[in-house]
Parts: sequence; C-alpha cells; structure tokens
Amino acid sequence: MLPESFQFHMPTRIVAGPGVVENLGEELDLLGVKHLMVVTDDFLRHSGLVERVLESLKSWGGEVVAIFDQVLPNSELAQVNKGTELARENTVDGILAIGGGSVIDTAKGINLLLTYGEDLLSYEGMDNVPGALKPLAVIPTTAGTGSEVTPFAVIRDNSSKSKIAFTSARLQPNLALLDPNFTLSLPPGLTASTGIDALTHAIEAYISTMHNPISDAYALQAIRLIKESLSTATNHPNDLEARYQMLVASTLAGVAFGTSMVTVVHALAHALGGLYEVPHGYANSLFLPAGMDLQLDDVPERLADIARALNVDVSGLSHREAALAGIDAVRNLIAECKLPQRLREFKIPKEELNELAEKTMADGSILGCVRFPELEEIETLLQKLY
Repeated sequence: MLPESFQFHMPTRIVAGPGVVENLGEELDLLGVKHLMVVTDDFLRHSGLVERVLESLKSWGGEVVAIFDQVLPNSELAQVNKGTELARENTVDGILAIGGGSVIDTAKGINLLLTYGEDLLSYEGMDNVPGALKPLAVIPTTAGTGSEVTPFAVIRDNSSKSKIAFTSARLQPNLALLDPNFTLSLPPGLTASTGIDALTHAIEAYISTMHNPISDAYALQAIRLIKESLSTATNHPNDLEARYQMLVASTLAGVAFGTSMVTVVHALAHALGGLYEVPHGYANSLFLPAGMDLQLDDVPERLADIARALNVDVSGLSHREAALAGIDAVRNLIAECKLPQRLREFKIPKEELNELAEKTMADGSILGCVRFPELEEIETLLQKLY
C-alpha cells in the first residue's frame, strides 16, 4: 500500500564515472564559486588524491584560498569551529569536501557556521537551518556514508560524548562527483565497513516507518549492487567496476535514507560512536543483523523483499522464513568481509552496556522503527553481542 502522503527532494547534482573529477572547474563555475576552501583529512592530504584535484583546477578561473585538513575519523565540533575560522579568514565563498562521511559532515557544519554564524549546537535537530548555504561540492573517497546526497550531518560533541544530528534539506551538497578512481586506495577494512554502512542505510530505509515508493526503489537497487560488488571491491581493490558500483550504491542508499529515515541499528551505532568513538561503519556492521532480528516480527514482508534483493532463493518460504534467510545472508556477508561481530572486540566495558542502551533509546533514529523497542530489549541485544 502507498503511504497516505510523502515528500521527495533531491537537489544535489550527481556526476558519476571514472575521470569526472577532471570537470570540477566547470562545475564550480556553474555554482559561481571563486574563492574555494578544500576540507579533507591529513591522510588524504598526503595521499596524492588532494593534489590530483588541485591539478585539475589549474586552468580554473577561481582560486583555492585555503585547505583545512584536520578532520578526524569521527567529525567533531572543535574541528568544525577551526575550519570555520580558516574559511572566514580567507573570504571563502564555496567549499569542496574530499573524503568520507566525517569529512563531508564537517564541511556541512563549516558551511552552516560560515553562512550564518552562532554556535553550531543552536542548529541541532530538524529544519533549524535558516536559509540557503554557500555552494558545497563533494568528492567522496569512501563508498558508504551517502553524505554526498543526504540532508544530515552527524557531529560528535566531546563534552557530552554524544553524536549530534543536524537535519535540513539545506545541508544537502550542491554537487557530488562520483569518481571511482578516488576510492581505489581505500584499504580492505574500510572498504568493507563503509560498504556495510551503505547496506545498513538501504535496509533501514526500506523497513522504516517513513519509507515511500521512491525511497524503496533506491534502497532495493542499492542492496542489489552492494551484494554484487562489495566482496569484489574488498578483496580485489583495483577492480574499478566494483568500486564504481559500490560508489553508486552508496549514493543510492543515501538518497533512500535521506528521504525515509533509519531505525534502531543507527541508534545503536550513534550511541557506540558517541561514547567510545567507534567508527560508524564498524558500528553499523556490528549491529545490522541484530537490529534486523529485533524487527523481524514487525516487518517480515519487507525483510523478505530484502532477502530477494540479496539474491537469496526464497521460493516456497513464508515471509518470516525468507526474512530469516535474508538476515543470515547479511550476517554471512559481514563475516566474509572479516568485520568485527562482538562488542568485546572494541574493548567496550561490559558494565557500561546499560549506559549504551540508554543512549540508544535517546537517539532520534529509533523513531524510524515500526514498533518502538523497550529498553530491556536493547539491553538484551547488547548482552548477546558482547
């Protein structure tokens, strides 16, 4: 059945294919950018990828006036503030993010403060961005977060050990350049964990309360592509076709959950990342099968659809049996990618699991669940995963 009503907004221009970064200057001209700041991290700054981008801009009529390369694996408020100071000092009128989700989210935060000032926390929550932002272009170097097309930024507040969510269509980048050449250097562990992050986005988008026919189509196609290409991209990192498919799948999943929200898996992952700084992709890979199990009896038909998208043979099975087969397929894919499957592998103190459960229950992502879980269910889930 169709929802009574739904909305879909996709303002980001997507340009995809090997070598598309060479056209960045023309795209920046279309955005009216003349004084550009690059936001990235220290590894990428010295990996040669940032230099390749700068080389492509040599004939561009504008100027790269600043490079901010202090982004951490978990985006933090302090780095947003530092990047904003640098941008103001150099009269920046456009931002280019080169990196994964933390880099992109940091760039979104910088863009918000650069445009409107104030304390970033004053914009926390839903639709608190007062107006249009300066142009933001993105070159993702991981195939996972989908932040290149989403209206979200998730930034850690060290003082409260929490991940703060900012949600507004105005945070969506103006341009996403999907060039698989920029993901070739991603090591196997990060290829796998960011790929499962994208799979989590697609699966949760499909089972959330806010799913709609458009997000469904994006989510299922993302799941199909990830099933086809994640193992190859992880185990054969120079396979450009697999890298390209994963990059497109990540963006499809980003469009899906940007419209339809996520569920308890992300609530768990945000809590784990906020308290213990566990990278988001690893956190999602840890919680995804358990989160699907928790919602099995709430959305069995939808989980059965996901099993089919994962190319599981469900002929003759009930919806519930098919859903269980799909969850097993996800669990097997995570194991195949050699990702952690126990909380103890992250050295989480067992006596702090109750606090982790409480942080999970307070996270807004949990509102996407068809049935709101009980605290005791979350505590039991965490105990089983320890």
